[in-house]
Amino acid sequence: MASMEAQDQKFRGSIAAGGLHTVGLRANGTVAAIGKNADGQCDVDGWKRIVAVAAGHLHTVGLRADGTVVAVGQNRYGQCNTDGWRDIVAMAGHFHTVGLRADGTVATAGGNTLGCCDTGDWRDIVAIDAGGASTVGLRADGTVVAVGKNDAGQRNTGDWSGVVAVAAGDSHTVGLRADGTVVGVGTSNFGLRDTGGWRDIVAIAAAGSHTVGLRADGTVVAVGWNEYGQCNTGDWRGVVAIAAGMSHTVGLKSDGTVVATGENNFGECNTGGWRNIGWVPKETSGQLGAQTAANCAKCGRSLIAGFAYCTACGTCL
Repeated sequence: MASMEAQDQKFRGSIAAGGLHTVGLRANGTVAAIGKNADGQCDVDGWKRIVAVAAGHLHTVGLRADGTVVAVGQNRYGQCNTDGWRDIVAMAGHFHTVGLRADGTVATAGGNTLGCCDTGDWRDIVAIDAGGASTVGLRADGTVVAVGKNDAGQRNTGDWSGVVAVAAGDSHTVGLRADGTVVGVGTSNFGLRDTGGWRDIVAIAAAGSHTVGLRADGTVVAVGWNEYGQCNTGDWRGVVAIAAGMSHTVGLKSDGTVVATGENNFGECNTGGWRNIGWVPKETSGQLGAQTAANCAKCGRSLIAGFAYCTACGTCL
C-alpha cells in the first residue's frame, strides 16, 4: 500500500494510506495519523526524527533519520517486529513489512504467506512495495522481481524493463516506465489495469482494487473499484505525491496540505486541517542522484536522493 514517488525524491514517504487510516509526515519530523485506530495504528504522537512513513493494512511504520524503523498497530503476524533493522532507506507494508537497506538488500517482517517474505536473495534493489501476500522489488537495471501470491499473475513481471517505480495492490502489480507510461499484471477486475492511455506519469500507487497515477502537471488519474469514490481525483491540482489505501486515495499538495477521497467511515479522509506535510529538508547545492550519489563524510554510508542529511547517522550535509 506504500507508494514510490519517482518525480521528486524529497517527497518520498511523506504520505501513506493503510486499510482504513492515513499517515502524514510533517516537515519537522513528527507524524500525523487519522482514521481507524482499533489496533493502535494511529498512535504516532511520540515519534520524532522521522524521515519517511509507510502504512500496512492495520499498522504504521516510520523510518528514523538513523536508518532504524519504528512500527505500531496490529502485530498478529509480527509485522511490527522491526526493532533490529538497520541502514533502512525505504519501507512498505501490508500484512507484512518490507524494508529496503542502503546496500540494496531487503528485510522483511510478518507473516510469510505464500512466500511473500522470501527476499533474502534479492540484490541491487532500489525500490519496494508490499501487496496482498506479495512483495515487489525494482532492481537498479530497471527490471522487477516479485515473490508471494500469484493466483492472478501479479508476480509475472519477469519481462518488464525500463521501470523506474513499482506499486502493488491486493492482486495486481503496476510499474512506471521511464517514458511516463504504466504497465500492469494481475487481476483486471474493475478495470484497475486500464492504464494503457496514461501518459506523463511520474508516480504510481496501488491498493486493494484501484490504481492511481500522478501526472507531471500535478493532476491525478485513477482507475478501478470506485464504490466509495476513491477514484474521484479528477479535480485535484498541485499534487506532488500520492498514496492509495484499501478504499481511499490521498494526495500531498505542493503547499503541504493533503487531499483525500473515498471511504471515510473512520475519518481517514479528514485531512483538511493538516499543514506542513512533506519532509522537505534544506536544499543543498546540486541535486543528489536518482538513488545514491555520494557517501556520508562522517559514517561513510550512502546518501539518499533529496535528503540534506545522512539518513544513517543524521549528519547534515
